Amino acid sequence: MGSKHKKKSAAEKFYHLMLLPGMAFLFLFHIVPLAGVTIAFQNFKPVKGIFGSQFIGLENFGRLFYLPDFWQIMENTLLIAAGKIVLGMLMAVVFAVLLNECRSTGLKRLVQTSVYLPHFLSWVILAVMFSNLLSYGGVLNRFLGLFGMEPQMFLVSNKWFRSIVILGDVWKEFGYNAVVYVAAMTSIDPGLYEAAKIDGANRWDRIWHITIPSILPTIILMMTLNMGQIMNAGFDEVFNLYSPLVYETGDIIDTYVYRVGLTNMQYSFGTAVGLFKSVISFILLTVSYKLADKFAGYRIF
Repeated sequence: MGSKHKKKSAAEKFYHLMLLPGMAFLFLFHIVPLAGVTIAFQNFKPVKGIFGSQFIGLENFGRLFYLPDFWQIMENTLLIAAGKIVLGMLMAVVFAVLLNECRSTGLKRLVQTSVYLPHFLSWVILAVMFSNLLSYGGVLNRFLGLFGMEPQMFLVSNKWFRSIVILGDVWKEFGYNAVVYVAAMTSIDPGLYEAAKIDGANRWDRIWHITIPSILPTIILMMTLNMGQIMNAGFDEVFNLYSPLVYETGDIIDTYVYRVGLTNMQYSFGTAVGLFKSVISFILLTVSYKLADKFAGYRIF
């Protein structure tokens, strides 16, 4: 017993050593920078540094709530994030169900590979593609012109910008997000389908009464976990697609922090906005894990 215990302890030491690089990265780039949060409570001057700048308490946060643009930015963030989460989950579930119904292994692999690929593309690349596709003289406007429709300036229109951002993210991510639902379907007993088929159930009946109920706990789990992401509307996508003409409907918290905090050098105010978002996200994340535990039995600790 003593020899086995020593071998186990020696093996655990190697596992801990393997964790060190990741822990060091986490500490240096995630824990240490938290000290910079104090800037949100100061009138920060770069020449004076964190320790020399004047402490002003919650003044930056008070200014935040009185800004007329702030509530518009909050609305944009929530609408875009909620649209991405709801439509993205719906598309992922529908795609996973359709893929599960495909009986050709070769076709299934081809389709899976095709829809997974956009997930690995940068928004810098996709923004150029969307700009060419949706520009005034782009492919979409030329296609609409065949039906006598007037060309639209989609990316600089407050009418279309939110929809483009939401649909663009859903197109990019739905195939990758469907992986978890496809995996959940592999645990469904094939005998259930055979029994339902013998009883006269058609394909739609089998989907509605067997497939959907079987993956429902997974759907509930993913839905509750996504609540913690409601404040993340996607900085990369919006930043690469938007312009001052669509700030009214496209400016979100992350792009506002970048523009105010870095471009306009209002470091304290930008940090206060970012900290406000982080606190709200933490609260929502905590609530989402509580709901996941209650409705899906999912626990981390």
